[in-house]
Amino acid sequence: MRVGAFLLSAQFPGQDHGEALERTLSAATAAERAGLDAVWLAEHHFVPYGVCPDAATLAAMLLGRTRRIGVGTAVSVLSTRHPVALGEQAALLHLTSGGRFTLGVGRGGPWIDLAVFGSGLEAYEQGFPERLDLLLRWLRGARVGAAGPQFAFPEVAVVPRAAEPGRRADLAGWLGLEGGPVIPRQRQDEAAPARSGPPVVVACTSPGGVRTAAERGLPMLLGMHSGDEDKREMLAAYRAAWRAAGRGEEQLARVEREHVAAGVAQVDDRAGAARASLLRAMPDFFAHGLGAHRTVDGRERSMRDPRAYTELLCDLHAVGTPRQCADRLLATAERTGIRRFALLAEGSGDTAATLHNLDRLGAEVLPQLS
Repeated sequence: MRVGAFLLSAQFPGQDHGEALERTLSAATAAERAGLDAVWLAEHHFVPYGVCPDAATLAAMLLGRTRRIGVGTAVSVLSTRHPVALGEQAALLHLTSGGRFTLGVGRGGPWIDLAVFGSGLEAYEQGFPERLDLLLRWLRGARVGAAGPQFAFPEVAVVPRAAEPGRRADLAGWLGLEGGPVIPRQRQDEAAPARSGPPVVVACTSPGGVRTAAERGLPMLLGMHSGDEDKREMLAAYRAAWRAAGRGEEQLARVEREHVAAGVAQVDDRAGAARASLLRAMPDFFAHGLGAHRTVDGRERSMRDPRAYTELLCDLHAVGTPRQCADRLLATAERTGIRRFALLAEGSGDTAATLHNLDRLGAEVLPQLS
C-alpha cells in the first residue's frame, strides 16, 4: 500500500493566502520525513477552498525542496489549460526530478474560470477528450501537430521530450573514452533503455470520465466523497469500458495497481478527539471555500450541508486512533483492491496540528499497513 498526503492549500477562515501556502510547503517536507509515498497538490482559481492556482508550478518548488517523495497534481485542470503548455511543464518536471512527478488531470467544473481564461463552457462540457489526447501525444511523441475543433497547429518538435527511445552508445562511450584511462569495457547493450514520460492519472467523477480514462489506459483518481461501494461501482465500470476498448487483462492488472483514492486522515489517541478536530474547522471552511464558487453561465448549483459533509468524511475515511485509521485503509483496500491513497491531512486548519498529524500517520499508521 502507498499512502500520500493530499494538500489543498486550503484557506481556513481567519487565515491569509500566504499562511495557507506556507502550510502546504511545511506539510510536504513533513510528509517526506514521515515516510509517505507522495504529496498531491490541488489547483483552484478565485476561491479560498484552495489558493494554489497552478499545481504544476507548486510541484516544481516541492520537487526542489525534497529528495525522495513523489509529487503529483490532483489535479491540473485541462479545461482552462493549453495541453501543450501543460505537457511542456510536465516533461520538464519529469526530466529534472528523476521521474518523481505524476501528472493528475481533470476537467474541473463549470466555473467562472472558463470565462476568465477564455476556453468557454464547451471546453468543460465536451472538450476534455480532445485536450487529454493532445496532452498524451505530446508526452509520448517526438513531433506533434493538431487538427481538432479546439486546437489546430502545424507539426512541431517536442522539446523537451519526456519519453525517448533508447539511445545507442557512441563509439567513444563504448570504448571507455569519457576521460580516465583508455580501457575498453565489455559491450553489454546495444542501446540505453527507453525513457518513459511522467505517469498520468485522470480524476473521475462521472461515467463519462471513467470511460475516458479506461479507453486511454490511464488509472483513475477517485474523490473524497466516494465510499467503498461507490469505488467498487466505478471500478466495475472501468473494467467494462477497458474490455470494450479491446485492451488486455495483463495490462489491466498493472493499471489497476495505480488507481488513487482521495480521502481524509486525522490521527488522535481517541476517535472522538479526531472527529472533533475536523468538526471544529472543516464545516466553516467548506461554507467559506465551496460557497465562493461561481458558475460561468449563472446556472444554479447546490452545495452539501458543510457539517453533514464533514461527518460523512469522518465516517468514510481514516479518522480516529492509529489502529482505527489503519483498519479503515485496509478495509478499503480489501473491498475495492485500491492500494494507493491521497489523504487530506490539513483538516484541522492549523499548521502545527497538520505537521503532527503527518508525523503520526507515518510513525503509527503506516507500519500497520505492511
